[in-house]
Amino acid sequence: MSLETGAGSSIAISVAAPATQDTAGYAALTYTEGGNCEKIGTIGATFAKTEFQPLKGPKQKLKGSADYGSLQPSFAVDDSDAGQTLFRTAADDETNALFSFRVTKQNGAKRYFQGRVFGWPETIDGADPVVMAAPTVEICTKVVKVAAGS
Repeated sequence: MSLETGAGSSIAISVAAPATQDTAGYAALTYTEGGNCEKIGTIGATFAKTEFQPLKGPKQKLKGSADYGSLQPSFAVDDSDAGQTLFRTAADDETNALFSFRVTKQNGAKRYFQGRVFGWPETIDGADPVVMAAPTVEICTKVVKVAAGS
């Protein structure tokens, strides 16, 4: 088992949809990386818990509907960064279009998914801190996981 940090990881966005919801479909797209990304967030589905308590016997616990999660990446705002511009475009999109995303981890492993960007709020937090933006990316499809070197 090898451990890794988040250093060197990145998040990228594409306006195109994959032809198929698999590695080949996502890998065929052209992505634009969002520059000056400080953090990406948590990737992975959670499931609603459904319970049933029969009058006789133990409580039954089942997986309910999936919530593929959301990310809240943090960017140091750079109006000339093409990736950040695309994130802002997705945030302003009023058609509810799905955008495609690629997260690349330090070891080269990738996570692909489609989602929507809800806002591009900027934080101006005093004289010294860098102006930051923290969009919310709601993940709308199953996350396709690709191992490093694949």
